[in-house]
Amino acid sequence: MSGWDKDVDVLVIGTGAGGMASAVFAAHRGARTLIIEKSAQYGGTSATSGGGVWIPCSDSAREQGQEDTPEEAFTYIKALTGNTVADARIRAFVENGHVMKRAIEAISDLRFTAIPYTDYQAEKPGGKMGYRSHACNTIDARDLSREDFENLRTTHPSAMLFGFIPWTIMESAPMITRGPGWKTIMAKVLWRYYSDIPQRLRSSRSRFVVFGSAIAGHLKNALNRYGGEMWREAELVDLVKGDDGRVEGAVIRKDGHDVRVRAARGVILAAGGFERNRAMREQYLPGAESRPEWSAGQENNTGDGITAGMRVGAAIDLMDEAWWAPTLNVPGETRGRPLFYERALPGNIMVSQTGERYMNEARSYDIAGRAMIDADRPDRRTIPSWIVLDSRFRRKYPMGPVLPLVPDWLLPKRVRQMYVKAPTIRALAEKMGVDPDRLENTVNRVNRFAATGVDDDFGRGSAPYDRYYGDQSVQPNPNLAPIDEAPFYALKVYPGDIGTKGGLATDEAARVLDTQGQVIPGLYAIGNNAASVMGPSYPGAGSTLAPAMTFGLLAVQDCLGGPAEMAQAAQ
Repeated sequence: MSGWDKDVDVLVIGTGAGGMASAVFAAHRGARTLIIEKSAQYGGTSATSGGGVWIPCSDSAREQGQEDTPEEAFTYIKALTGNTVADARIRAFVENGHVMKRAIEAISDLRFTAIPYTDYQAEKPGGKMGYRSHACNTIDARDLSREDFENLRTTHPSAMLFGFIPWTIMESAPMITRGPGWKTIMAKVLWRYYSDIPQRLRSSRSRFVVFGSAIAGHLKNALNRYGGEMWREAELVDLVKGDDGRVEGAVIRKDGHDVRVRAARGVILAAGGFERNRAMREQYLPGAESRPEWSAGQENNTGDGITAGMRVGAAIDLMDEAWWAPTLNVPGETRGRPLFYERALPGNIMVSQTGERYMNEARSYDIAGRAMIDADRPDRRTIPSWIVLDSRFRRKYPMGPVLPLVPDWLLPKRVRQMYVKAPTIRALAEKMGVDPDRLENTVNRVNRFAATGVDDDFGRGSAPYDRYYGDQSVQPNPNLAPIDEAPFYALKVYPGDIGTKGGLATDEAARVLDTQGQVIPGLYAIGNNAASVMGPSYPGAGSTLAPAMTFGLLAVQDCLGGPAEMAQAAQ
């Protein structure tokens, strides 16, 4: 302990799903485990997310009659990533994701259920029409300690009904797309929220905890059960590397003081990406402009773990990539509002600053966000773009915080400031500052596509994922409807993200590699601290959380002993 203020076996930096799972796996093994969180709230960006995990070949899928193999999953990821990711890392994930699922369910109350949510590019070799994405079980706040509930980071407003009422994945889809039974489901969701009278008298925050917040809540209970320790408002200052090249621990700033923490078995970096670091965005991310406020990532993701790793000699990779998503900026909010599904609904289009379409708006948010960057050029700016809709869309569907069934005058002033409105498309173009002839021609062309059901320009509605969020009552194409009912609306859209995916180079055991490709002993990186195993692609819902948790398991296995030793320890 000479020169150290605290001694642990495993030190985890960051309390997202990957970090929390790592800490639970280590603490369950009996390791002295400390996990630190930079902010006052634990859960990271994971807690604000939809909480999906993309796990091929799970027992839950098999129990529902859905066949899948690791080889099919490998083929699919490989088709998307090409040669950007080592085969060994891809195989480590597809062969251990379902192992991680069973392991975390065995030692916690967290459960994952496969759902019929199509892969984002299911048409590719190895793609599936569903049952790789999994939803987690909810948790009642009363099953958490009062302190743990109060300090749990909440779901992002974009993932809640009206921005504040929790719902589940299987409840949200039919409500968004006006599927069969959506009114009954809405009544159930509203009753669940408003009937909790004691909580409504105290707070607008629901005790029905869902999505990524539920994952964090379940894992915090498990961490408490196994004696793991969490420090909040504790920031990584630097890693400590010994003379033999091994990372021995870290310097943590807590309560205004630097605390030297020795990690006898390993340090696991799980502190998120660099999406809120303006300088790093400008240095690494593509596009003429890339602003932190466009990101939906939480404000504390400033790349601390990545830069600390670089200072001890770690290599970096994929730093020009992110989990892209078109976002809206809501006045008064510090994070972008991602348009995850709204673009796929019929009756809206995205156009450049010249009033022309340039993409299939219904593609997955990652593809759409990147398309905004790739299409941007001096004679046709797409940063920002505009999303255009008519009154029929406005009445039926949400567009970020612009909610259906709520008249314009009842929307908050800050939301009304987000859009321009006009009685004709030409008048709308004038307010947007785009060429009226071009916008009018674009809308007329799309209206013709809506009548035939075929988007001759970009194929909107032709891919399985496009149709997942289409309105099936709209035919012949559930993603296309005419934009012809006045008045008309337009909102500015930005090329945001839900996190960066570039980070430290790692191997199949999550061990950090130096610039010569050699392992840095004692140092591991997972989640958005590591270069993503998904490369530049986004295979399906949950492609961020599942690899983070899986490589968390593999990191713990490596630093505390392999699967055989873990099985013996669990007996």
